Amino acid sequence: MTQTRFDVLTIGNAIVDIIAPVEPGFIEREGMKEGIMHLIDTDRAEDLYAKMPLGREQISGGSAANTAAGVASLGGRAAFIGKVADDPLGDVFETDLTEIGVHYNTSRLKNGALTARSMIFVSEDGERTMNTYLGACHELTERDIHPDEIGGAAITYMEGFLWDPVEAKKAFVLAAHYAHKNERAAAFTLSDPFCVDRYRAEFLDLIRSKTIDYVFANVNEIKSLYQTDDLGEAVREIAKDAEVAAITMGAEGAMAVFNGEVVSVPAFPVDKVVDATGAGDLFASGFLLGLARGQTMDAALKTGCLAASEVITHIGARPQLDLEELSQKHGLAG
Repeated sequence: MTQTRFDVLTIGNAIVDIIAPVEPGFIEREGMKEGIMHLIDTDRAEDLYAKMPLGREQISGGSAANTAAGVASLGGRAAFIGKVADDPLGDVFETDLTEIGVHYNTSRLKNGALTARSMIFVSEDGERTMNTYLGACHELTERDIHPDEIGGAAITYMEGFLWDPVEAKKAFVLAAHYAHKNERAAAFTLSDPFCVDRYRAEFLDLIRSKTIDYVFANVNEIKSLYQTDDLGEAVREIAKDAEVAAITMGAEGAMAVFNGEVVSVPAFPVDKVVDATGAGDLFASGFLLGLARGQTMDAALKTGCLAASEVITHIGARPQLDLEELSQKHGLAG
């Protein structure tokens, strides 16, 4: 097997989060329900974006992209594949990733949908009302999957959300094929319990057919996959199906299931949970990098939990501290 170019390559939806405070009455005037996520079309996306205050904050996001950012912060060699448009928000997304050291070389979508964005309006009481436009990120195709990039990554990690668009689904399977052709591992996250509900049979087939080697889930997602309220039962089932399964348990930490064994670690304590967004994405960063670099399951789980503990202490799903330095302080760098 040849030398790796990347420790972890992730594939997913490329989304820019745009956050702005709004004056009282704005949410109601625009016909939104406060605190709810609304899926919107192109016209609505352009209209709302134009109405956002100039002091808005624009941060690239998306689950798998957040994971790639975490890998880079941990000192790993990270890459990301995801589709943006040839527009200003596409520039924001690409700049954010490349500035933190993530390899990003997906071709831009021209003359089509706009770059995906989640416009987050923050009311005076701190309530967040989201309007999400998926746009260009749903235009990922097999043409965006390059054998040399996938073959050069120790682990290729993908979002379950990619299973929604038909062409992205084909890209997902092709990426797993290239990984295995080069004797690399393919991994995916179940992403969301509702995503599992939509594609349960197909997700189980991906795992049981060995298209996917490593599975990531939280407690609700793994229970949904096996249609049980009993976590123990779900763990026993995933142990039969997957080579490795990593399950996050919030304040209770995380566990890994492999070779019929279960290893659990506690969460790292934090003074205050400010925003849980991105906790699962950053856990995946640490766990994947740990596996890519030959750490024990125990150490990989701890690295994942440490990365998650940093991101929940502030607003936003990207690390603000240097995670490599943080992991060294805890004796987890490797």
